[in-house]
Amino acid sequence: ANLGQRHLRPAPAGSYPAGQSPLGVRQLIGDVWEWTASDFLPYPGFVAFPYKEYSQVFFGPEYKVLRGGSFAVDAVACRGTFRNWDYPIRRQIFSGFRTARSADRGDC
Repeated sequence: ANLGQRHLRPAPAGSYPAGQSPLGVRQLIGDVWEWTASDFLPYPGFVAFPYKEYSQVFFGPEYKVLRGGSFAVDAVACRGTFRNWDYPIRRQIFSGFRTARSADRGDC
């Protein structure tokens, strides 16, 4: 994955084929944080990590979940299950979005 400021920008699409998921999806971490439509709220059984001031005080509908990490994230702190957050109107975070379509369509 493109992490730890190795390249200081997103990698071209299709990079890192060895890191693809079992379904063939690539680049789920690194490059840019991916926006979701989810409000930043705790999961059942939530435990603050690394400290509550980074998460609990921001729970609510005004913040949205970001996933996957960006090229600016150190690899030791990045994993597909980590949820970051921000206001959707911000532009200073390295973020983007993923487009997808259903594989059951006949034209895939």
